[in-house]
Parts: sequence; C-alpha cells; structure tokens
Amino acid sequence: MRVLLVEDEPADAELTLRALRQGGFEASEDIAQTAEEFIELVRKNSYDVVLADYKLPNWNGLESVELLRREGLDVPVILVSGALGEQTAVECIKQGAADYVLKDHLARLPGSVRRAVREKGLRQDHKQGQEELARSNRDLEQFAYVASHDLQEPLRMVATYTQLLAERYRGKLDADADKYINYAVDGALRMQKLVQDLLAFSRVGRQGGALQNTDCNAVLQESLKNLEAAIQDSGAVVQQVPLPVVMADRSQLVQVFQNLIGNAIKFRGSAPPTIRVSAEAKGKEWVFSVADNGIGIAAEHTENVFVIFRRLHTRAEYPGNGIGLSICKKIIEHHGGRIWVESESGQGSTFKFALPVRPITRGGNSQTNENS
Repeated sequence: MRVLLVEDEPADAELTLRALRQGGFEASEDIAQTAEEFIELVRKNSYDVVLADYKLPNWNGLESVELLRREGLDVPVILVSGALGEQTAVECIKQGAADYVLKDHLARLPGSVRRAVREKGLRQDHKQGQEELARSNRDLEQFAYVASHDLQEPLRMVATYTQLLAERYRGKLDADADKYINYAVDGALRMQKLVQDLLAFSRVGRQGGALQNTDCNAVLQESLKNLEAAIQDSGAVVQQVPLPVVMADRSQLVQVFQNLIGNAIKFRGSAPPTIRVSAEAKGKEWVFSVADNGIGIAAEHTENVFVIFRRLHTRAEYPGNGIGLSICKKIIEHHGGRIWVESESGQGSTFKFALPVRPITRGGNSQTNENS
C-alpha cells in the first residue's frame, strides 16, 4: 500500500506508520508538509490513501480533500489529529474526509484504512459499471439508428411493389391470392412504420438542440395546432393554467405535449375528451400534468406503457406501434427529468413529468427560474 502522509512531525509520522504495520499493512510512504508539496506528489504518484494531520503550521490538512477533488483524483483522506472536537469532526466528514482517527487511538487506524479503501473500490466498480452501461446504451442506439436507417430503402421497395401487385392483380387471381397479397401489403406497411418509429426513437438525444429558455405556453399552443384536426373530430376540450419558462429543447418538448395530448384523444371514453394541462413548482422541479377523462390504465400496466413497442390494445382497437410514450420518456430523461402516470382503469389518466429548475439566462445574467 502506498500512503501519502500530510504531517510536519517526524515522530507522529513514524507512530502512524507503525500502527499501519501492526495492523497488517506493508506500507510505503511519502510525506508532504505544504500544499505545494502535496500537489506535486499526487501529480507524480498514485496513492491508496492520504493520512492528514488536521492542524499544520501553514495549511489545514482537510484542504487535501479539496486539492484532490480539483485534480480529479479519488483518494480517500483520513484525518489523523491530536484533538478534534465533535462538531469539527462532523464538518470534516461532510467536506469529504473518509474518517478521522485521534493520535492517542491509532489502534483504530488500520480498520479505518481498510474501510476507506474498500469503499473506494466500490465507488470505482460502480463508476466502471455506469461507464460500461452508458457505452452499451450508446452502442445500442447507434445500432438502432443504423439498422432502421438502412432498412428504410429495402422496405420501401417491398411496400411499393406489394402495393403494385395488389393494384394490378386484385380480382384477376383466386380469392386466396387476393388475401395473401393483402397480407403482404399490410405486413410491409406495418414493418415500414415500425422502422420509421424506431428511427425516430433512436434520434432522440442525437439530433436534439441545445437547452434554451422555452415558454411552455407557446410550446403547448404549437402542440395543439399540430393536433387541430384530431381535436375538432373528437370534440376534445383542452384546458390549461399558465405554464412556466424552462430550459429545454423546444421541438422535443412540443413532441412530448403532442404525444400526451394525442394519446388522451385517442384513448377516450364515450364522452368527449376533456384534457387539463397544468404545472406546479415542487422543490427543485417543475411538475407538469396532462390529465384526461379517458379509458384509463389498469394499475398493473402503469410501468409497461413506457416500454418501447409495448401495446395494451390490439391494432384493431387503437392504431399505432406503442412508441409515443417511449419517446416521451427518453426526451424527459434526456432533459434530466422523469415521467410517470397515475391512473385506474375507466377513471382517466394523469401523465406527469418533472423537469429540473435550471438557471435561466436573461440579458446576460443567470438566475433561477421561478416564474409561472
């Protein structure tokens, strides 16, 4: 084990190293007495742990935590001090120290070092796992994008020529032939739509713009304009309260509102759809709600509705491939938020999504978004 001691008393340094050896460690050490020496050593060498005296003549040993953070290094720091009040000890832990050991209780040091090194290993394993997961997700997205993009042309050819067969030979062959051609046309068109939906899903996050000040009232109006025909045909009534300005990709937020309101219209009950759009500030989030009086969702399916291509109804009942809510989820998570649904079968649904309150830039000055 390689140890960096932050200590100005040679006798105390020797006592610390002796405690480690008595605890079963074979330790090699370097000693830093100033912040400059500390930075020079951590830049040149790799250490398993830093053992820092709290009080030094020219600097505070706790500052080593911040210096390591600035250098981007994950090395546990254990404070070894002659006296450390309870309030100071708690503050040191809050600032990032792994532990503290009093110099008259050095028998505790080996256990504290083992625990700190073990926790560092767990952090590194977690970080590596997160990086591998992110890399795997990027690879999957790249595959989905390339596959769906490259499949577009051959599927277009299949769909075009099966439709041509249907037009030219319908009624000229036997009934079975007409049926088989219809199956081929329907299958080709559905596959084409699936590939288009997969391509749209894979593009979320790849082609998104920078997050900008976005007036959600204007976003909602654009969404309603896009849904104008469906709203008129269904007799839907859309109510809203004033919505906030958030940091978002405007076009993607339009897509979220359009999908949620479009679903409220599609999955309506016998009464004309009534849809209410609202938002409220909760802590560090804006929580948006899109509530409807539609057919609702059974409680056991409220998680499944966000899974790509997961459908709760047949195509004969409701058209579509089950991609819209998956896109909404991906967009919201891309913005650092979350989305969920509260619903009961036959009781309507309320889709909610939360976006973080971010600094809004106005006139060159950054301020927290609190307007509604």
